[in-house]
Amino acid sequence: MENIKFTSKGITCSAWYIPASTDKYINSKGRPCIVMANGFGGTKDTGLLNFAEPLNKAGFDTFIFDYRGFGESGGYPRQNVSYKAQREDYRAAIRTVRNLPYVDRNRIVLWGTSYSGGHVITVAAQDQKVSAVISMNPATDGLAALFQVFQYGGFKQLTTAIAHGLKDQFRAIMLQDPHTIPIVGQPGTAAMISTPGAEENYKSMAGPTWRNEVCARAALEVTRNRPISFAKSIKCPALVQVGVNDQIAPPDAARKTANLMKGPTELIEYPIDHFDFYANPWQEKLLNDQINFLDKHLNSAVKNNFN
Repeated sequence: MENIKFTSKGITCSAWYIPASTDKYINSKGRPCIVMANGFGGTKDTGLLNFAEPLNKAGFDTFIFDYRGFGESGGYPRQNVSYKAQREDYRAAIRTVRNLPYVDRNRIVLWGTSYSGGHVITVAAQDQKVSAVISMNPATDGLAALFQVFQYGGFKQLTTAIAHGLKDQFRAIMLQDPHTIPIVGQPGTAAMISTPGAEENYKSMAGPTWRNEVCARAALEVTRNRPISFAKSIKCPALVQVGVNDQIAPPDAARKTANLMKGPTELIEYPIDHFDFYANPWQEKLLNDQINFLDKHLNSAVKNNFN
């Protein structure tokens, strides 16, 4: 594992680059590389290695990074989830990976989960050189997510989030320190994610740099994050993995997003909730499906290159 620093809009971001442990997919230009980042409020040390390491063993380089303001990356305010800024960080990470030695710049895969499962759709739609997309339990429509919050939390949950968001936004205008709320908490609390079991499951995989707090202004912009509106521009192969019982990332929105994509798209559904994606036995099944998908679409590139 190599620690790498790269710059996104003038801010230094931190990443781990992990070369594959086999040359199964190498060609004359190098190996394919998977660019990975976490979901809402996540850090690179929170569960991502459990996906990256099996992918490395299968023959893929991985590049895992922290968004600005999170983990070991720079940037202020800390703990601010801005979907626009995080998309920019993905683009900067891709530029960095394309210039790494031993990486085939023409075989870059974007991998995302939950909130970043939406980011990778948007970024790939705008970068036609991306080779493939893996979007796992993705948040693809902020409006649908708002309705889902209403379903499990009612008006009180929505009004509480908006009130905290407005307070934080006012503090930002006044150049004061951010007003934060928990990323995850018990049902009925002011946390951004408060479905049953969410707090226990998120904290069980949290790494040492993860902090259970987020700038409350994120509650005001979540509805504007709509990767589904970019889906028609996806021309590369895409794997969309959806939890039928997902209480956080609306499954109907993910299905619609997959159906709008124009490239070779695989939509696979699993009878699980959001955090079941990150623990066995389902994690192993999900990874096998991801590796099979990549083998199908990237292995031919190896053969063609050597022919």
